[in-house]
Amino acid sequence: MLPISPRVDIAFKKIFGVEENKDLLISLINSIVSEEDKVASVTLLNPYNPKNFKNDKLSILDIKAQGETGKRFNIEIQITDEADYDKRALYYWAKLYTEQLGAGQDYSNLTKAIGIHILNFTSIVENDKYHNVFHVKEKETGEPYFTDLELHTIELKKFMDRGTSQSIDKIKFLAKIQTALDLWVAFLTRHDLLNQSMSPKGLKGLEGLEINALKKALGVLEVMNFSAHEREAYEGHLKWMRIEATTLKKAEERAEARGEARGEARGEARGEATGEIRGIEKVVINMFRQNMALDVISKATNLSIEAILKICKS
Repeated sequence: MLPISPRVDIAFKKIFGVEENKDLLISLINSIVSEEDKVASVTLLNPYNPKNFKNDKLSILDIKAQGETGKRFNIEIQITDEADYDKRALYYWAKLYTEQLGAGQDYSNLTKAIGIHILNFTSIVENDKYHNVFHVKEKETGEPYFTDLELHTIELKKFMDRGTSQSIDKIKFLAKIQTALDLWVAFLTRHDLLNQSMSPKGLKGLEGLEINALKKALGVLEVMNFSAHEREAYEGHLKWMRIEATTLKKAEERAEARGEARGEARGEARGEATGEIRGIEKVVINMFRQNMALDVISKATNLSIEAILKICKS
C-alpha cells in the first residue's frame, strides 16, 4: 500500500485534529501567526471523528480550535482550486468570527478570529511569497483598525518552486528549510525527504522542540490506519488531487511551448486548466472514467449523484 499523503485533507485532519496530537497543532499554528497570537494550549472545537464518514459529512475536514485567551483558529487544507475560492475563504473567515456569539450574548464576547488556509495550488499570482497575511486596513494609510480578523494563506506549490528544479535533490530541499513554517510545509509537500532521525544541526533557526514535533508527525503518518469509510474517502480525494496536478502540468507545458513569459504562462495555464480542462463537467467525466464510485465523485465535487449522472450521460 502506498504511503499516505498528509496533503489530503482527511489525513491532514487525522494528524492535526485529534486530542493526542494537539501539540502538533500548536506547533503548526505558532509557526504561522505573529508572536502576540501564539498559543500554549488549544481546545479542539470540532475534533476528528471517523463516524462522520458514514454520513458523508466531508465539510467537517477543517480544524477549529480556541487558544487559552479565547482567540479562534480555523485551519484547513484545500486540495483543489475550487471556483470562487476567494469568496468561500471570506465567508468561512467571517463565519468563524460571528459564530462565537450565542443567543443574548454581548458583542464584547467576540475575540480575534484567525483563518489559516493551506493551499495545494497557486492562488495569489501577484507575488512569489508562499505565506501571505491579510487584514482589514485603512485604504490610504494601510493602518489596520479592525484587528479581530486575520487570514493566512500558505501556498505549497510556491514553496516547492522556490529555488529548486523539477527534480528535487534532498540536500537542496533541506537547505530551503529556514523557519518552523518551512519545516511544516516541507512535511506536507515532501515528507519522503525527511526522516525521524533528523537533528537540529544544519537546519538554521530551528529548535529541538520543532524537530521533535516533526519527528512525531512523521511517526503518526507512518502508522496511520484508515477504516473502510476513511480509506474510500481518502482514495477519492487523492485521485482528485492527482487529476488536478496532471491537468495543470499539461496546461503549463502548452503555455510554455508557445514561448510566453513565466508570469503570463502561469496565468494562461490557470485559465486553460480552469476553463478548458478543469471545468467541473470534465473533471467529473475523468473521475467516472477511472471507475470511481459515484458517491466518491459526489464527495469530491459537492455535486449530487443525479447531477453527476446527467453530466456523464451527456
